[in-house]
Amino acid sequence: MLAIVCPGQGSQTPGFLRPWLELPEFHSRMAWLSACAGMDLVHLGTEGDAETIKDTAVAQPLIVGSGLVSMLALFAHPVDGFRSVGVGAGHSVGEITAAASAGVLSAEQAMVFVRERGAGMAQASAVTPTGMAAVVGGEAKDVVSHLEALGLTPANMNGSGQIVAAGTLEQIERLKAEPPAKARVIPLQVAGAFHTEHMAPAVERLSVFARAISTHDPRIPLVSNKDGLVVHDGTRVLRRLVSQVSNPVRWDLTMETFKAMGVTGLVEVPPAGTLTGLAKRALPGVETLALKTPDDLDAAHRMVREHGQVDTDLEPAWRLVIAPAKGTIERAPLDEGDTITPGETIGQVVTARDAYNVVAPHGGRIIEWLVSEGDPVSPGQPLVRLHPKEAQ
Repeated sequence: MLAIVCPGQGSQTPGFLRPWLELPEFHSRMAWLSACAGMDLVHLGTEGDAETIKDTAVAQPLIVGSGLVSMLALFAHPVDGFRSVGVGAGHSVGEITAAASAGVLSAEQAMVFVRERGAGMAQASAVTPTGMAAVVGGEAKDVVSHLEALGLTPANMNGSGQIVAAGTLEQIERLKAEPPAKARVIPLQVAGAFHTEHMAPAVERLSVFARAISTHDPRIPLVSNKDGLVVHDGTRVLRRLVSQVSNPVRWDLTMETFKAMGVTGLVEVPPAGTLTGLAKRALPGVETLALKTPDDLDAAHRMVREHGQVDTDLEPAWRLVIAPAKGTIERAPLDEGDTITPGETIGQVVTARDAYNVVAPHGGRIIEWLVSEGDPVSPGQPLVRLHPKEAQ
């Protein structure tokens, strides 16, 4: 199974777009997304210095725009991606790239949304001087306890012995002076305490814009970086894109879901490198590729052929309801032939940590239960087949 992952802020480097502009149509596509974002992404991705592209309001549209356009180099047509990719996910702002690539948002919607996200987070960051630092090493529980004792938030749980702390600059300085046992602290080049309560004003701003955005259900399984759950309802994806601005990123749980789904290959879109590094340590045996320049496209196309799945039935006569997490299924008292309404709960997936409702985003008549009561299920596994035309 092939996973496509999209990086977050901090992955951008000066000039990273320059080799991509040698590809036909890349420049014109980036120019169009620049118009949507209200800034010259081509110039910023080729000539912008490190300080310029560190600016939150600049970095986020640049990362999402470059990721979206590179997808068109990886897959000649979106339908090719839908047929080949088994699962998608994004880290922080990269979740917007993943959502648009899966068909939840249009590219234009994504660029307007990320423009407002970046501007809102930049404004929120200006209220109080804040920052972030990576904590590498140490025991995860001990590191989290240490951060909380200093008043810091574990904003990114990245797995592989890496936790990103966020808080005021004074708190970050104290962390540098008093690191957790057996760990080292690396300050990050970001301009705020992202994924913490400091970003609450940005959440309010995005909530207003989100009410005007229409969505589609993702065409491939999307794993949420909030909790590692598979989300297959477009409206829920959008709600999570809004709330994740002030919620910690659980990339460790995202990679656990990849493992449970049976991912065998992982490609990271530009600006690539960070997520493949984490995957190499957390997902042994999974082939990884950082798509940094067009020189990597041949290897990426090979991985699509070798790890991708071919799904030619893109317009089925039924809909599937899938498991959001790994666990055991507890079915609602519904039988084959029963009719359910959109949003109805059809059961729960019980995990070691929690129990998650399984909600049918579409109504219909139950054609077939694909699992029995108490069966173990994997994230993204089909649970029930519905006939959509019999939802009335």
